[in-house]
Amino acid sequence: MTVSPSLISADREAEFLADWAVHSRFGAVEGTNGVDRQAASAADGQQRKWFEELLVKHGFSVHRDVIGNQFGLLELVPGAPYVLTGSHMDSQPTAGRFDGAYGVMASAHACFAIADELRADPSKATFNLAVVNWFNEEGSRFKPSMMGSNVFTGKAELEAALTTRDAAGITVAEALDELGERGDFTPPEIASYAEIHVQQGRSMEEDGVSIGLVNATWAAHKYEFKVTGAQAHSGSTLMADRQDALLGAARLVVAARELVDDFEPGALHTACGQLTVYPNSPVVVASEVSLLLDLRSPSAEVIAAAHETLMATIAQVSAEDRVEIEIVAEHSWDQNPYSEDGVELARTVADDLGLTSATVMTVAGHDSTNMKDEVPTVMLFIPSVDGVSHSLAEFTKDEDLVSGLHHLTEVVRRLTAGALAE
Repeated sequence: MTVSPSLISADREAEFLADWAVHSRFGAVEGTNGVDRQAASAADGQQRKWFEELLVKHGFSVHRDVIGNQFGLLELVPGAPYVLTGSHMDSQPTAGRFDGAYGVMASAHACFAIADELRADPSKATFNLAVVNWFNEEGSRFKPSMMGSNVFTGKAELEAALTTRDAAGITVAEALDELGERGDFTPPEIASYAEIHVQQGRSMEEDGVSIGLVNATWAAHKYEFKVTGAQAHSGSTLMADRQDALLGAARLVVAARELVDDFEPGALHTACGQLTVYPNSPVVVASEVSLLLDLRSPSAEVIAAAHETLMATIAQVSAEDRVEIEIVAEHSWDQNPYSEDGVELARTVADDLGLTSATVMTVAGHDSTNMKDEVPTVMLFIPSVDGVSHSLAEFTKDEDLVSGLHHLTEVVRRLTAGALAE
């Protein structure tokens, strides 16, 4: 195999890892290797300001759109569309430093290297370069997830997103304005999109694969339920008289786990990630519980069957526990393929760079799952140690971070030269 030369030299590798180390300090959780940088928090604002300075230092202009997506632009071909690459920098309440943020930092450094090459020889450029830090991909502070790319692609209404409130009653608009991170920039035309991310699973590590070529996303169905009962004394109220909202919610939690056993191993993942109990007092039977529940599967048929069973369980719980269960909100997407041409481009790049690769589906949602419906999109993974993610223990080795940087740089380089152009 003839290995192609990379734009990422040893010095550039070292520069990337140094910037990565600096960025990982924003929102760092003391005594761990993890971070707490929820969307539009103080830590998020600090990292955004630092990231702007980094982009400007390398000749990029920085802009925010109406939902707080942060763009770094470099115009090389006046009037031409842009190749966009990035991910997100917000995190779960206590989480690993790699999820999302690696993709933004790798995208920035990939573009820095390509920009230097194209400034020296502008004839190699067909399109311009853009880096993006999407707003609120995680959905931990403001629901739903992937908010910035949802609004960007027209899948969510701007006003509904801006008026979404967190647990403290603060709206998205108020939180962004407090940081000065809500702008009025109208992004330019996008020719194609590339994103790289840690896998958040362990199959790549187990199989010895350096680059994951994401060829499809699992289907998912997410629910927000409100279980309503009747507030009562937890000691004196007769058991037969209780309408316990927490009991009803707990039965849904158990039912979600038991759903998995109705299908072949690995066919369905379920979770209940958040419960909010009112009045949440030790001597009161709960009158109201909000519950978030999600179903995920590579099969739309499995999701549909699981949904049907879940609805039957809800009817049973409502009747037996004498509680009302309301679906307050739903958010779903089907199993959906990525462009075959994009997968093949990524495979060719891996071969040319001498990196092992394999196709892999993504169980988690990413901003690329929105972008792939709008423009040619390449989605890439690098390994996660033990598959741990959304945890302070999340980890990816430096050599995998660097391999991903080499690969992403060459993918974006070819996209900028016109690959996948429609």
